[in-house]
Amino acid sequence: MLCHRLARVIIAVLVLSLALAACGATPAPKPGPPTTTPALQPAPPTATPIPAAKGCTLRLATTTSTADTGLLDAILPIFEKANNCKVEVVAVGSGQAIAIGSKGDADVLLVHSRAAEDKFVADGYAKNRSDVMYNDYVLVGPKADTAGVMGMATAKEAFKAISDKQAPFVSRGDASGTNTKELSIWSSTGVTPTKDMKWYNSIGQGMGDTLIFSNENRAYTLADRGTWLAMQTKLPNLTVVVGGNTLTENKDKVLYNPYGVLPVNPDKFPSVNAATADKLAAWLLSPEGQKLIGSFGVNKFGQQLFYANASK
Repeated sequence: MLCHRLARVIIAVLVLSLALAACGATPAPKPGPPTTTPALQPAPPTATPIPAAKGCTLRLATTTSTADTGLLDAILPIFEKANNCKVEVVAVGSGQAIAIGSKGDADVLLVHSRAAEDKFVADGYAKNRSDVMYNDYVLVGPKADTAGVMGMATAKEAFKAISDKQAPFVSRGDASGTNTKELSIWSSTGVTPTKDMKWYNSIGQGMGDTLIFSNENRAYTLADRGTWLAMQTKLPNLTVVVGGNTLTENKDKVLYNPYGVLPVNPDKFPSVNAATADKLAAWLLSPEGQKLIGSFGVNKFGQQLFYANASK
């Protein structure tokens, strides 16, 4: 009996020992490097953009000849760079340019219609007008010279002959300085052209388009010499019939063609960019501007397209 109890005690001890061994603690893992949360890096400061240099816009209303010849493309970038100012060019007939200025929709004018320019000043739309440059008009026509006007001394004689022969004639018909000059020459002959005259074509276009139309139709037209020289390679059917090959050969003083610059009056239109308009006018009249105008086209055409004539 005693032996049985002793055996049960021994078995119980063995079972308890085995249970304790099975439930023993799992060894702790070896310590590794401490885990840390990386510190937040400060965000880079927001850079304040450097403001662009303040520029400006200047509205220039001008005649088509200054654009068609390439003069403005050649000289205006120099002014724009020096003054950090973009010049927006509206190239129309002088009459339209003056109308734009009379509404305050331009800051400065560069045109060639002297009587209208003087009236613009007299009416208070500009405080002054200054001579900038000049060239001359020429009468161009078909190489066949159907009206027989080649070499005539004056445009008046030639216009009369064209009318008598009813030879095709193209008018700009756009109230430009050239159109105004043409109509004054017709008036001197006693002829008043109308749309009922089949030989007379008033097309309402600028100088370049008028020359192209005349070339296509082998017709006569009055043109400023600068635009004629700049475009003559595109006009194989036309030639100068009155006015000669250079300004010095032109015997007709009626064909003199002066250009003026007129800053629009800020007293009448406070919104105009008067300060920069005055700068452009002064620059065109300066030795630098006058030299650029006078030298334009000489290398390409063998003669000046414009003659600088600012008052000394």
